[in-house]
Amino acid sequence: MEQWILLRKGADFEELGRKFGISPRLACLIRNRDVIGPEAVDRYLNGTITDLYDGMLMKDMDKAVEILREKIEENRKIRIIGDYDIDGVNATYILLKGLRKSGACADSDIPDRIKDGYGLNIELIERAYRDGIDTIVTCDNGIAASEEIAYGKRLGMTVIVTDHHEVPYESEGEEKNYILPAADAVIDPKQPGCSYPFKGLCGAAVAYKLIEALYEAMGNEADDLDDLLENVAVATVGDVMELVDENRILVREGLERLRRTVNPGLGALIECTGIDREKLNSYHIGFVLGPCLNAGGRLDTAKRALDLLCAERKKEADILAGDLKALNDSRKEMTAAAVEQAVQMIETTSLRKDRVLAVYLPDCHESLAGIVAGRLRERYCRPAYVMTDAEDGVKGSGRSIEAYHMYEELAGCRELLTKYGGHMMAAGFSLEKENVEQFRRRLNENCTLKESDMREKVVIDMEMPFSCVTEDIVRELKYLEPFGNGNKKPVFAARKVELLGGQILGKNRNVLKMRVKDAAGNETEAVYFGDTGRFCSYLEEQYGKEALKQFLGRQRSKMTLSVTYYPEVNEYMGSRTMQIVITHYQ
Repeated sequence: MEQWILLRKGADFEELGRKFGISPRLACLIRNRDVIGPEAVDRYLNGTITDLYDGMLMKDMDKAVEILREKIEENRKIRIIGDYDIDGVNATYILLKGLRKSGACADSDIPDRIKDGYGLNIELIERAYRDGIDTIVTCDNGIAASEEIAYGKRLGMTVIVTDHHEVPYESEGEEKNYILPAADAVIDPKQPGCSYPFKGLCGAAVAYKLIEALYEAMGNEADDLDDLLENVAVATVGDVMELVDENRILVREGLERLRRTVNPGLGALIECTGIDREKLNSYHIGFVLGPCLNAGGRLDTAKRALDLLCAERKKEADILAGDLKALNDSRKEMTAAAVEQAVQMIETTSLRKDRVLAVYLPDCHESLAGIVAGRLRERYCRPAYVMTDAEDGVKGSGRSIEAYHMYEELAGCRELLTKYGGHMMAAGFSLEKENVEQFRRRLNENCTLKESDMREKVVIDMEMPFSCVTEDIVRELKYLEPFGNGNKKPVFAARKVELLGGQILGKNRNVLKMRVKDAAGNETEAVYFGDTGRFCSYLEEQYGKEALKQFLGRQRSKMTLSVTYYPEVNEYMGSRTMQIVITHYQ
C-alpha cells in the first residue's frame, strides 16, 4: 500500500508571490522544493550562466590548468579517457572539443564495457603509452583508480583526474580514511578539502568547468564554450543528477541551446526520434535521447555515441543516429525479457522476503544489469542489485531507494568484492561467482531498512480543486521546469473524485480516458497512462463488476477515488482543452 504524504511547509506565500510576480500557489510549490528565502527563490526562478560558481574554487583546478597550458605549449600528446555511459561520453566530447579549441594535440579513448570494464585500467594506460601519449586526462572516472594511475606514473606519464564519484575510503571505527589517487591533479568536488560550494555535478559538468578555466587562463572568451552547455545538460539529466542549485541552471541553459542545436549529431538524433524541438525538455533527454546515446556503450561500443557527437556532416550524423536508435530498440526488448526473468525468480523463491534484492541472472547482458535493477527497485520499492556472468567472474549493478546508501553498503561487503564504486543511489561492482550467495546474505544481514522505508511514498504538494485546472496554472507551472530528480513535477490531489464514465484506448490498451468530478462539483477530462488492467481490477474489487461495466460504458457509476494528478492542456485537431493526468489512486 502506498504511503501518501501531504507536504505542509510554511512561508509567507502572499509576500513571496508579490515580490516575484507569481501566485501564492507557485510560491508554495517552490517552498515545497526546499527553496528557502528570497535570494534562493530568485536564483531558482531567474538563475543564469552568470550565477554559476567559479570552477577555480575546485581543489587542484589551478594545478590542472597550469599543467594543460604547459602541455599545449609543448605540443605534447594528450589523451582523454572517458566512460561508456551518457555522462562519460559527453564529458569526453567536452574535453576533446575544448582542448582542441585551445590548441591541444588531443585524442580520446573509451573503455569497452565487456572487455575493459568501468573506468581506467592497465590496458588503456599501456595503449596510451604505446601511442606515445604524454598526458592522460580522465573524465567521469579515475577517482577509484589508484593502482592504475600509479602504473601510469611509473611509465612517466602525467595524469589528471576529473571525476564526480565518491572517493574510496577505508574505515577505522567511525573514521574514514580516504584514498586519493597519486595523480598530478585530482579534480572531484567530493574529495576532502575541496571548497567548491556544490557537490552534485555530473562528470561532464566537472569537465566543462576545467575547459572553462583553461580557456580563460589562456586569454580566450569563455562565452565561446556556451554550446557545450547542451552536452552538460544531456549528461546531467541522463546521469540522473539532482536538478538543484547549479545543476538547475546548467540544465535550463543547456536545454535552450539543445532546442536550437547546431551539432549535426544531436540534431540528427532529435530528428530520427521524432521529438518536436520547440517542446524538447528534460523528459526527452531522460527517456528518448539518453537511452539512444547509452545504447552504443551497452550493446556495442560507446565510441558510436562519441562519433555521433563529433560528426560534422548531416549525412554521417543521420546514419549514426539511426544506428543508435536501432540499438536502443533491441535493448528495450532484451531488457523486458530480463526483467520478466528476474520478477519470476523473486516471486517463486526466498528472494521475495529479502529487504535488499540481489538477483543473479547469469545470461543477462551485463550492460543491462543496471536498467533491470532500476525496474526491480521501482516494482518492489527496495534496493536492488542485479548480477550477471562476465568474462572474468561476475559483474553487478545496483539501484537504490532514498533510505539506503548503496556505496556505503557495498563498502560494508568490500572483502567479498574485487571492485566497486558509485554513490548513494547507484553503484557497480565485481565479485567471484562463489561469493554471490554470501554477498546476498551479507547485504540483508547488514540492512537496517524498516518496513516504512520500503513503502512507495507519494509526496503531494497540495490539494487542488478541478476549478483551478486552467491554462493559467499550466503556464505558470513552466516556471518550475526543468523537472527531474531533485525537482519533481508538482503533485496535486483531490479526494472523493467521482468517475463519470470512461473508455480504454490505445493500441496496447494502456490509456484510460474518463470524465471526473471533484467533491465541489467541478468536472474535467482525465487520462490515466499505465496498467489499465490493474486500475480496472481495483475498481471491480472495491465496487463490483456492474459498477465497472457502467463506468466503461461511459455511464455514471457512483464510484469515487482519491487521486493525485498533474494539469495539462490537451491539443487535438487544433482544439485545446484542459485535462488532468492521473498518476496515483486509492
